[in-house]
Amino acid sequence: MHTESRAQLYEAFGQYVRSQRQLARLSLRQAAELARISNPYLSQIEHGLALPSVTVLRALADPLEVSTDTLLLRAAGVSTDEADQTPVTEDAIRHDPRLDDAQRQALLAVLAAFVAASPVPADDPPANSTTPNPTTPNPPTDREITNHA
Repeated sequence: MHTESRAQLYEAFGQYVRSQRQLARLSLRQAAELARISNPYLSQIEHGLALPSVTVLRALADPLEVSTDTLLLRAAGVSTDEADQTPVTEDAIRHDPRLDDAQRQALLAVLAAFVAASPVPADDPPANSTTPNPTTPNPPTDREITNHA
């Protein structure tokens, strides 16, 4: 890897970690303590001076409220739609200032239960769905056919 691209990768990852820490409303000290790493090391990560190990990424995931997979992809410099895409609903719940921690946990648990119970993606209904298609007219009823005859 070229030195410039490595520096850009470290810097981009550090900015991402800092923004996630701020979204989680944690100070540098709090995030470091929760991840069980030193303040200076987290500061080095955020300033793009260090790229953490997988073990440290796993430790950072919970306090930053992101998945380990997302951190791994970001640390590797993977920029796919999947890596850039975060669950909007979960993020909205986690960062809504009107909710306390208990309410956030309850809403996230309910959402997880609903999502787990719904194996079919919302934009791909089953072929035998009885939901009418708004662009297709309803077939005529027997009464309508009789009246026109």
